[in-house]
Amino acid sequence: MTTTQQHKNNPYARHPEVPSFTVTSTSVRDGERLPLAQHSGLSGVPGGQDASPQLSWSGAPAGTRGYAVTVIDPDAPTGSGLWHWAVANLPATTTSLPEGAGDESGAALPPSAVQLPNDLRLARFVGAAPPAGHGEHRYVVAVHALDVDDIGVAADATPAVLGFTMLAHTLGRATLVATAETPAA
Repeated sequence: MTTTQQHKNNPYARHPEVPSFTVTSTSVRDGERLPLAQHSGLSGVPGGQDASPQLSWSGAPAGTRGYAVTVIDPDAPTGSGLWHWAVANLPATTTSLPEGAGDESGAALPPSAVQLPNDLRLARFVGAAPPAGHGEHRYVVAVHALDVDDIGVAADATPAVLGFTMLAHTLGRATLVATAETPAA
């Protein structure tokens, strides 16, 4: 059982079950605290760099024609979690992204990739910044193997629209979960 499956508010618990494959990161370790680079300076975390994590994946199911990558904090006090990053239309030949690929330029992403606006309405990765004293938050990093090379969402679509659109196209999913907490003042 993965870390994601152990929690009641697993963002994928009510999705159709799909095979898993492997995702690793030199930036973020499954089950461990997020490094400061993956915290949000844009949201006021001192030293936060809003650097998307390095990701590498392998073992996607046969028939994979493209990928999407998402990062969500299901513990955010919003009633719906908080989307930190959503990238669609990664080609099937893509098996890794460098740390920081989710900056505002997106220059380190493949040309076909589209960064959708996150819940802060920024088309980029925004790091962790849980409210002080709210407790530990989980950040679910997911690589979705898709049966299409273009998922067909508009560049200004929300990550929720991407998630809904991917339901019928997801062949497999790889996740890792890291945590962050801001102590009470």
